[in-house]
Amino acid sequence: MIEARLWKPLKDGAVQCRLCNHFCAVKPGARGKCGVRENREGTLWSLNYDKVAAVNLDPVEKKPLYHFLPGTRTFSFATMGCNLSCTFCQNWSLSQPPRTDGTIRGQRTSPEELVDEAVRRGAASISYTYSEPTIFFELMQDTARLARVAGLKNIMVSNGFMSPECLEALGPDIDAINVDLKCYTESFYEEISGARLKPVLDNLRTIKHELKWWLEVTTLLIPGRNDSPEELDRLTDFLATEIGADTPWHISRFHPDYRMTSAPPTSGGSLEAAYAVGKAKGLKYVYIGNMPGSNRQTTLCPGCGREVIDRTGFSANMHGLRHGRCAACGEPVDGVGLA
Repeated sequence: MIEARLWKPLKDGAVQCRLCNHFCAVKPGARGKCGVRENREGTLWSLNYDKVAAVNLDPVEKKPLYHFLPGTRTFSFATMGCNLSCTFCQNWSLSQPPRTDGTIRGQRTSPEELVDEAVRRGAASISYTYSEPTIFFELMQDTARLARVAGLKNIMVSNGFMSPECLEALGPDIDAINVDLKCYTESFYEEISGARLKPVLDNLRTIKHELKWWLEVTTLLIPGRNDSPEELDRLTDFLATEIGADTPWHISRFHPDYRMTSAPPTSGGSLEAAYAVGKAKGLKYVYIGNMPGSNRQTTLCPGCGREVIDRTGFSANMHGLRHGRCAACGEPVDGVGLA
């Protein structure tokens, strides 16, 4: 436990957390919506700083990031907790307990130990992932700064609901991010995730055009919830026109979980329909994930349509690339570290 960053005092011992777009006003003895930041006698404390609850060495493609250091491994970790309450959460046992019953479990670990382990295991980067990294901001920031000194890149996998102050503070230290754009309606965000759409859209613009981190976007396609042609048309139009057609879009298959067990898994036809909408809007790189048997994980040249990166599972074969360009026609393929 350490004193939190990004907060300010209010009247009568209350504080306002400035970490995410909830901007929680926290009374003495209470916690914010994330369940991991607590007001103790007028000071906001981070309760999860030294409690790492998940750690692994992953292919970077698993984040998913398909255009950032493809074929490399990323040292991934998380604490418990999240600032959203998605009823369909597919990692709820890690993300939701601090919100629901106050539980914060994890192994005591320091930023120095995390970076040393990443280097020892031959990772090219460190990923702040699995739960929502915004809520372990202090641990992420300290680790990211040490990682940069050690020659490692830094990756976030996020719901994108962090505050502008949080983005600004992380600006110099993060290299790439995958943001989960859950839908394109305010009602979905409010009713299903306990959040709002507009801050996520604003943050996507900031990330791409001001911070210039490498950005990829994921949408979990839920039957009957966010898969209508009208909504997909608006979502992909936003990506293509306001974020950029070079932004990879990952369409992920839903399976029933947590508190949304009545909805069926996403059909292959629905995923293919969303894929077609994205391509029709001019998005250069559209992928289908979590769908066994799908061949929509391959990167195609945006110029001639030839296969440039073949993926099997989470492995990447860059046989069609030459120095970041299509070997067949010479068209540049957007990304970082594409050989």
